[in-house]
Amino acid sequence: MKSKKIWITLVVLIMMLLVPLGKVSASNDNYLQKVKDKGTLVVGTSADYPPYEFTVKQSGKTNYVGLDIEIAKKFAKNLGVKLEIKNMNFDSLLVALETHKVDAVISGMNPTPERQKSVDFSNIYYRGKQYMLINKKDAALYKNIHSFKNKTIGAQTGSLQYDLVKKQMKNNQIKGLAKLNDLVIALQSGKVNAVAMEEATAKAFAQNNSSLKVINPEFNVDSSQTGSAMAFPKGATSLVNAANKTIAEIQKKDLINKQYIPLAGKYMSNNSKKNSMWDYWTYFAKGIEYTLIITVVSVFFGFILGILLALLRLSKNKLGKAIAVAYIEFVRGTPLMVQVMFVYFGIGAIVQSLPALLAGIIAVSLNSAAYVAEVIRSGIESIPSGQTEAARSLGMSQTLTYRYVIIPQALKNIWPALGNEFITLIKESSIVSIIGVGDLMYQMQLVQSATYKGVIPIFITMVIYFVMTFGLSKVLGYFEGRMKHA
Repeated sequence: MKSKKIWITLVVLIMMLLVPLGKVSASNDNYLQKVKDKGTLVVGTSADYPPYEFTVKQSGKTNYVGLDIEIAKKFAKNLGVKLEIKNMNFDSLLVALETHKVDAVISGMNPTPERQKSVDFSNIYYRGKQYMLINKKDAALYKNIHSFKNKTIGAQTGSLQYDLVKKQMKNNQIKGLAKLNDLVIALQSGKVNAVAMEEATAKAFAQNNSSLKVINPEFNVDSSQTGSAMAFPKGATSLVNAANKTIAEIQKKDLINKQYIPLAGKYMSNNSKKNSMWDYWTYFAKGIEYTLIITVVSVFFGFILGILLALLRLSKNKLGKAIAVAYIEFVRGTPLMVQVMFVYFGIGAIVQSLPALLAGIIAVSLNSAAYVAEVIRSGIESIPSGQTEAARSLGMSQTLTYRYVIIPQALKNIWPALGNEFITLIKESSIVSIIGVGDLMYQMQLVQSATYKGVIPIFITMVIYFVMTFGLSKVLGYFEGRMKHA
């Protein structure tokens, strides 16, 4: 009994010693020092949220502006480092933070208790009300949340507004989308009856679109959940403290109201005056460039890996065949979007220097390889076994038989199917926009947020994709014709 008491006493003493040690360790984290050592503060944002963060075209380049961006600039300046902005979907921001793809997140984000479980927040730097954006023609119908009974309400996924609609408008159907631009398009096309968003953002859309109107639906909001704050990795106390110093300086000088919001309004006004699609042709050109880079590189590596997987699946080596079958079935059985996110956020958490473009190429290449492998396998199996037997009887090795007899004939048979896979790849590469790769889809979203026009950029993007795929189909058709006459 005595020895048991002694052991309990020792355990209690050790725990008492470890608790303060843990606190010291947390307070003496090296996050701030890491940022200073690399000389760059990487900040994640979702640049479709005026006046907090959005894009403008300056000297032919895309620049990120808004009151959040100004705060991030001020924070980086106070740290003595350069600011790097990473633009991605709002619901991917905290994942990027937890996997250390970014050092901080500033995107009009509310420090809700649920989010505080996984990340740390700075002090509130701006507080606004929660509004509804509606079509002006419906102004007489909707006054508060009770007016929307049995209606469809749109909200950005992962946002405070989404939770408010879900909890306080239970008789309504909620439609969640990642981008506010898409929600505004849904509103204008009658897919939703209203869109819940933060006050300043709702007013920004209404001021730049005469067919829209804002109302205060009088949500019952807990004051502890309102307001915008910067988010940091869990345990990054040094960065949080540094951010709080910057926020205190900004609030003392009232920079948000005196400088940042007026500057954002100026940018928004200029965007409204110069919102012709022709003014943004460089956006679409850059998108085409990235889309073609991703497609060409992915086709090359996907084809090489596809041949290897097809040969392994057809081989007599049980281990190699099992690996090939497992890979092909797994990749074909999971969505490309999930694979892209896994490569960027999953593998990227281990290899933190992995760029979004490279992650996108890797994911698309690995996905394409599985489909190419099946196309090649079916092509090889379509060749009569007598061809192989004849080649082997002439003294040709298995390698030479495949190289000079089987593959050339199989290629003729599978060329149309391979062509379809390459064309599909151009369209499927648009998935990489979710991790911030500047492909055509990503650039389209930038144009939408910069011009406050939703449908026209989509139409232009459709035409561009059609021109690329139609052109490629004609090129592939030409080579297919030559193969038939060879």
